Amino acid sequence: MAESKLRELSTDFAVKIIKLCENIKGHYSLVNQLERSATSIGANIREANYAHGKPDFIAKLQIALKECYETEYWLELFVKSDVLIKENTIELYNQCGTIRRMLIASINPAKENVK
Repeated sequence: MAESKLRELSTDFAVKIIKLCENIKGHYSLVNQLERSATSIGANIREANYAHGKPDFIAKLQIALKECYETEYWLELFVKSDVLIKENTIELYNQCGTIRRMLIASINPAKENVK
């Protein structure tokens, strides 16, 4: 149940980021970085579902977690450089934070089960 919720949230998040990026003029390489990190979250979550064992599962989720942190960085950079308005990104920050917390909640018990 939680995994399907995580897949759904990460997909919805990626779609919102793609739509946001369509409205950003210029800064193409930075927009590309934001799109790549945000869409990579869901891709790695999906890959984890078909992992080759528990260590691979954990590795995929950890990559998704890293991509979450990177996405938050790009959003913060765009806000601080006045490319995006902070109020327009609050929902995205919150959604990314939710995904991040869910990933951590999935990774930690999986690591314990490997020991």
